[in-house]
Amino acid sequence: MTKLLTRRKPFFLAVILTTVALCGWAGDGHDHGEAPAAAGGPTKPRFTATTEAFELVGVVNGKHITLYLDHTADNSPVKDAKLELELGGTKLSVQPHGEGEFEATLAAELQPGEISVTATVVAGAVTDLLAGDLDVHADTHADAAHGATWKTYSAWALGGLLTLALLAFAVRRLGAQRNTRLGGAA
Repeated sequence: MTKLLTRRKPFFLAVILTTVALCGWAGDGHDHGEAPAAAGGPTKPRFTATTEAFELVGVVNGKHITLYLDHTADNSPVKDAKLELELGGTKLSVQPHGEGEFEATLAAELQPGEISVTATVVAGAVTDLLAGDLDVHADTHADAAHGATWKTYSAWALGGLLTLALLAFAVRRLGAQRNTRLGGAA
């Protein structure tokens, strides 16, 4: 019995190591490398502009821009502020939507590229000029966000077939060893 187990050790070790290696093989978005994992679809273009007094964050959704204006010191919304926004040299009409929140509408959707943003804030006796950049990208990762690619599926299929082949080989070999030990079939 001990001889039989010693002969099988390299085979079982190969099966275990192959299975562990295939299970640990990371795919796109799971390798913790360069490409970040897609959270829930493409992100919307954003910009930030900060001074000692104010912080302005803008989120672009098609032709709609939502702006959030906070105090830099405590991150609280700026009350009763007036905001003027210039995007790529074009002045936009900004309407207050809530405490520290504003909305603007673009004439057309933004084209990919880097666009300068300038905002003038008047809040009580404080007037400040904020500047930033909006970097609009073409949606290059849309296909990757829709799930695994054929490469991922074929790698798993190949690993499964390899494991099945190794198990079939083991069963045949055990059957042959059992027949020789018991004297074979007559």
